[in-house]
Amino acid sequence: MPDHLSSSHELWPGWVADPAAQAVYGKHLKRIGQLIPAVLYAHVMDRQGITAAHHAGRLDVVDAQVASLAMECRDDLLEAAVVLDTLALCHGHSGSYLPRPYQETSTPVPTDVELRTDASNVAGELARHDQQHGTSTTGDIPAPLEDGCTDNDRDAVRAYARREWITQQERWPS
Repeated sequence: MPDHLSSSHELWPGWVADPAAQAVYGKHLKRIGQLIPAVLYAHVMDRQGITAAHHAGRLDVVDAQVASLAMECRDDLLEAAVVLDTLALCHGHSGSYLPRPYQETSTPVPTDVELRTDASNVAGELARHDQQHGTSTTGDIPAPLEDGCTDNDRDAVRAYARREWITQQERWPS
């Protein structure tokens, strides 16, 4: 972990939180900054562990790790959605998304559009998970994203993920 301690306005060392991210997440923004390295590290280590067990022929370990990951799926979706949403807000509060389904072209995709799209895709998976398993804490779950969804649909799932995460933080402060 770096020795650098970020200030209340610094999301990540050297990244100052955009006013849009501050307006949406307020006092919870610092916690999101703490989640960034944890989320990235956890995903890498989970994949390495499953891969190593698979290569060693330890299917019992693979099954156990996959079951454990499935139990943590909702929290992972929620944290990843919030981290991506925050980064997207820091790169531009509003704007367009990539169409669904997306067709690769030779034209480079602007970072802000790609981040907004990724944030909405993960938030859409959170909405799908919560609809299927009844795990919402705030209710009013928007429809999961489907092909041909609109920018408003994408905005709705991002707003839902924000609401879920903020509610979770206020119920169980760390």
